[in-house]
Amino acid sequence: MNHYLNQSVFPLSIHYPSTGVSLMKQQEVRRRAFAMPLTSPAFPPGPYRFVNREYMVISYRTDPAAIEAILPEPLQMTEPVVKYEFIRMPDSTGFGDYTESGQVIPVTFNGQRGNYVHAMFLDDQPPIAGGRELWGFPKKAGSPRLQVERDTLIGTLDFGSQRIATGTMGYKYQTLDHANVLSGLAEPNFLLKIIPHVDGSPRICELVRYYTTDVTLKGAWSAPGALELRPHALAPVAALPVLEILSATHYICDMTLDLGTVAFDYMQQ
Repeated sequence: MNHYLNQSVFPLSIHYPSTGVSLMKQQEVRRRAFAMPLTSPAFPPGPYRFVNREYMVISYRTDPAAIEAILPEPLQMTEPVVKYEFIRMPDSTGFGDYTESGQVIPVTFNGQRGNYVHAMFLDDQPPIAGGRELWGFPKKAGSPRLQVERDTLIGTLDFGSQRIATGTMGYKYQTLDHANVLSGLAEPNFLLKIIPHVDGSPRICELVRYYTTDVTLKGAWSAPGALELRPHALAPVAALPVLEILSATHYICDMTLDLGTVAFDYMQQ
């Protein structure tokens, strides 16, 4: 049976004996527990497959002091560059159809090149819950959009009623070398996962590493790009200011988002 339909995880119904309610045993709780709520988790078990996942990524130079202020050790900045992403996910296992926007910073970890996911905003509850609980993605609710308007690809991000990010690029100007794009997608990604204890102290504080795999690149393009970020107290994307646009890329692919591993445990140091 497909594990996404496993009734031990997602019971179709709960039957109570006529003599009264039977409490769930401790071992049954442990066997079924992988996400909250216990009897109706917000997302299914992974890994997760994405079809026709569409990216617009605008890379820009920023203030190195701004990156140093938010980048957690033992990650190291490679250069003062930020990748601002707008991502459409119309077909994703267990998560449905949603859009995402946020900032990724190129880093090294023990000499290995990768990317640190600094901020993410999206418009769908299951991937917000799953991303935070499983990997530690820094997800918050927002209203991102990615769409084509005549000859321009346009990405926007609203937080509440406030527009905090606008990205634009020409539509499919130049075809990119697929090998270079696939090489970037094969790099590890890093997240800071924090789960508090019931007293508010950190129970889990880990640097998580994950990969995307089984990538089928369907198209990749570059074009002139622009990016505007606006200050917001609770969505501070503008804290990494845009000093110079370096590139704008647009690509569409299928991929699998694999589950992660712990790269560094802050609680054990």
